Amino acid sequence: MSVKVSVYIGLGSNLDDPLAQIQTAVATLNQTEELKVLACSSLYGSKPQGPQDQPDFANAVCLVETTLSPLNLLACLQAIEQQQGRVKKRHWGERLIDLDILLYGAQVISTEVLTVPHAEIANRDFVLIPLVEIAPDLVIPNFGSIGSLISKLDVSYLKPLAESHAV
Repeated sequence: MSVKVSVYIGLGSNLDDPLAQIQTAVATLNQTEELKVLACSSLYGSKPQGPQDQPDFANAVCLVETTLSPLNLLACLQAIEQQQGRVKKRHWGERLIDLDILLYGAQVISTEVLTVPHAEIANRDFVLIPLVEIAPDLVIPNFGSIGSLISKLDVSYLKPLAESHAV
C-alpha cells in the first residue's frame, strides 16, 4: 500500500485567460489517478517577479494528497504544464501555467532539479497569502510559521480576484 502525502502546489498564470488556465490545471490535477485535490485557495492577482513588461499574474495554492514520490510528482506537474502549452521564453517571464511543489509533507528536499520547501517561499506573498487561506496554522520546515513569514512582507499590492476560486 502506498503512503499518501499532503502536498501544497502553487499555481500561476499570466497569459491566455489566466483564471481559466489555473482552473484547467486544477481539473487536470484532480483527474490524475495518483492525486486528489483536497482544497484550493482563492485566486489572487500579483505583479510579475521578474521582467515588468508582462501582464500581472493570477495565483492560487492547492492542497493535494498524492502517492507519488517528489520527483514523480515534479514530472507529473511538468507534464501538465506541457499539456497546457507552456513554453519557457525567459527566466521569470510570462507563462500559460506554472505549477510548483511548495511543500511535500514535512520533507526538506534539495536536489539539482527540486528544492522543497520552495526556495523562494518566504519571499512570495502571492504564495503565502493563498497558502495561509487554506492552512492558517502551517509551519514551513526551515522557515517557521506562515504567520511570521507574512508579517515580514508588504502584501499591499496583492489583490483577490473577485470571488474567484481555483476550483
